[in-house]
Amino acid sequence: MRVTGGTARGRRLAAPAIAGARPTSDLVRSAVFNILGPHILPEARVLDLFAGTGSLGIEALSRGAAWADFVEMSSKQCSVIRTNLETTGFGDRAQVLCRRVERAVGVLAGPYRVVLMDPPYRLEELGPVLEAIDEQELVEDGGKVVVGHSKRVTLELSYGGLLRGESRRYGDSALDVFTAGPVL
Repeated sequence: MRVTGGTARGRRLAAPAIAGARPTSDLVRSAVFNILGPHILPEARVLDLFAGTGSLGIEALSRGAAWADFVEMSSKQCSVIRTNLETTGFGDRAQVLCRRVERAVGVLAGPYRVVLMDPPYRLEELGPVLEAIDEQELVEDGGKVVVGHSKRVTLELSYGGLLRGESRRYGDSALDVFTAGPVL
């Protein structure tokens, strides 16, 4: 697994430390940043939920994000994220929170311009997390929430002020992009 773009392009990332972990594929990771486009990331604050190896947040840092917070509940995976941040030279522009996403959402200080989440496919109920992101006002107006999930999971058109725009499929993977805005 490698960083696919930006200043750390081509750098190898450490693999997951726990059996059965499914890192975000290079194809899907590239697709996420193609969807976001080059103008949203410069100087952005980014949140990587269910971070795993940290590949999505590290990709954002490589492509110009100013800061990234990583949330992962496995202490082994938190160590992998820290290793990957040091390997890519982004350790001074990031924080790793080793706790459950559901708990972290309540204590994080937003707003973020981009929230990235690629939870384990066995987690099929993503609505409560998206609702909590909206309720805690973690995304700035016009900011994006990109959700990777199994193609067998269907997400709602909106969660509070998060409105679904693009939806794409890549084999067994799906991406849904929500934009934050005021509730009308």
